[in-house]
Amino acid sequence: MNQLPLSLADLRALTLIVSHRSFRKAADELGLSASTLSHMMKALEAGLGVRLLNRTTRSVSPTAAGERLLMRLGPVLREVELALEEVNEFRDLPSGTLRINASEQAARILMQAALPRFLAAYPQMSVDMVTEGRLVDIVAEGFDAGIRLGESIPQDMIAVPIGPDTRFVTVASPGYCSSHSAPRTPDDLFGHQCICIRMPSGKPYRWEFEKHGQSLVIDPKGQLTLDNPQIMVDAAVSGLGIAYVAEHMVAQALTDKRLVTVLEDWCPRIAGLFLYYPGHRHVPSGLQALIEVLREIVPTH
Repeated sequence: MNQLPLSLADLRALTLIVSHRSFRKAADELGLSASTLSHMMKALEAGLGVRLLNRTTRSVSPTAAGERLLMRLGPVLREVELALEEVNEFRDLPSGTLRINASEQAARILMQAALPRFLAAYPQMSVDMVTEGRLVDIVAEGFDAGIRLGESIPQDMIAVPIGPDTRFVTVASPGYCSSHSAPRTPDDLFGHQCICIRMPSGKPYRWEFEKHGQSLVIDPKGQLTLDNPQIMVDAAVSGLGIAYVAEHMVAQALTDKRLVTVLEDWCPRIAGLFLYYPGHRHVPSGLQALIEVLREIVPTH
C-alpha cells in the first residue's frame, strides 16, 4: 500500500489556516513560522496532486477540493483529539490546551474570577482565549467552550455560571441631564441623543426594557454610533448622550458621580455570564477542571 501524503499534523495545520484565513495566525498557534507552514502546505498539495488553498497577498481560502477534504476528514481529527484526551484523563493532573471563545468583557471577568486559580492549580494546562463580538459556533470552529450572556447561549449547550445575574442600564453624565429633561419611559428616548452601538454583524443593537411585565424594545437614534461598549461609556462621561451598557462597566463611574442612571425602574436584572459547552460530546479533563474551579468560587443562586 502506498504511504498516504496526509498526516494528522498536516490536517490540523490546514484546518487552522482555513479557520483563521491566515497563514500567520495559524503559524502562531502552531508555534511555527509562516514560511514553514507555507512549505508544509505546498508539499501536501504536491503529494495529493491537487491545490487545496487559494492564496492572495491579502488572504487565503480553501479551494473546492480543500473544502471537501476538510468536510470529510475534519471530524476524524476531532475524534483523534478526543481519544487522546481520554488517555489524558489517566494523568494525575490534566494537561493540554483549553480553547475558549468569549466577548472581550467576558474574557476580562473570567481572568479576574477563575483563571489565576485554575492555572496555578493545573500548571500543565494552558488557555487559548479568542475574544470577539460575534457569536460563533464553538463546535464548528474548534473551541472547547464559549462564554456569553445566558440569553445568547444555544439551547443545546450545557451552561455553567461564571458570575451573578447582571443588568443593562441607561446612563448619562450629570451635565447632559442638567440640560435635558430626564426620560420617564423608554419612548422618551426618541427625544434624546442616544449613543448607539453597532453589532459585529453590522446591525444596530436594540435596547430592551421591562417594567411590571411590560416589555419594550427601542431602536435608539443619535449622532454617534460606536462598536465598542467601553468607548460608549467614555462618550457618555463626555456628555455626548445616553448610553445603554452592562451595569458592571459603569459601576465606578456611577460611584464617582461621573454618570447617573436614567430609567432605573425599566432596567431589570437578567441572567449573567455563563461558560457553555456542547453536552453531546466528551468533556475534556481540562474543561472539567475549570468548571470545578468556577463552581467553587461562584455562589449558587
